[in-house]
Amino acid sequence: MITKKQVLENLEECKKYIQEAENIKEEKVLGIAIKNRFTGDIIFQSTKTTYKEAVEEAIKSEANLSKANLSGADLSGSNLSGAYLSGANLSGANLSGADLSEANLSKAYLSGADLSEAYLSKAYLSKADLSGADLSGADLSGANLSEAKLDGCLFYMGNGNRNFEALCKAIKTIRHNDGSFEEITSSK
Repeated sequence: MITKKQVLENLEECKKYIQEAENIKEEKVLGIAIKNRFTGDIIFQSTKTTYKEAVEEAIKSEANLSKANLSGADLSGSNLSGAYLSGANLSGANLSGADLSEANLSKAYLSGADLSEAYLSKAYLSKADLSGADLSGADLSGANLSEAKLDGCLFYMGNGNRNFEALCKAIKTIRHNDGSFEEITSSK
């Protein structure tokens, strides 16, 4: 037979157990969750409080951020060198002054992004959508812009010609108002 004292002791233990279980449920992960732009699945979870810090942390840990949703993120001045951001949504993102050298941005959506003064040397931007992006003062030397969408981009070449070669390689066709395309060939 159980005594009243034993019942009360067991009751106190049950209360402690329930309280601990509730505390675990209430623990929240603080920080930034970088999600897949299509599925919403978490690609990378960070305890950092800004996208800039979270993305830099992800890159340092060699996380694959392809198809990440970073739309509108403030990544200005960040070090994203060598980042794998293929197919990522960076529309409207602030990437001004960012180091994106040797980054893979193939098929990335950068529409309306601020890439002014960004360092994109040897970046892979094949089939990226850069429509309406601000590339003024950006370094595109050695960048691959093949089949990139450049409609409405803002370029400023300045006194140097570091971007001239990359842009000439990228602009291989002209789209006419009727939607037809004409291939540009060099004259000899």
